[in-house]
Amino acid sequence: MKDKRTYTNLKEHGEDMSHENEAQIKHEAREDRGPLDLAFLIDKHKSEIWKYKQKESEWIKTENLFKGSQKIIDELSAKLVQQVRIISDLNYQITKLKKELEDKKK
Repeated sequence: MKDKRTYTNLKEHGEDMSHENEAQIKHEAREDRGPLDLAFLIDKHKSEIWKYKQKESEWIKTENLFKGSQKIIDELSAKLVQQVRIISDLNYQITKLKKELEDKKK
């Protein structure tokens, strides 16, 4: 049996003979892919996954913004209640001092 890579003529010595057994793959155009083509389905699912990841990141961003706003509202509510308590105490002291002042004038 003769080896395929042996040179029979002196002229063939400069040529590469390794390409004889190589298969050539022809790429089909993307438009020719049908709805059941695996590569088409993979690309479609990847794009859907990307869209869902974008939506999820927006939801997480919105949730973090909501939690931050809620925390600020809670802190401001607590301060408001504290200020109302201080104001009511001061009003009580004002009325008490007015009463004492009236008693001293008499």
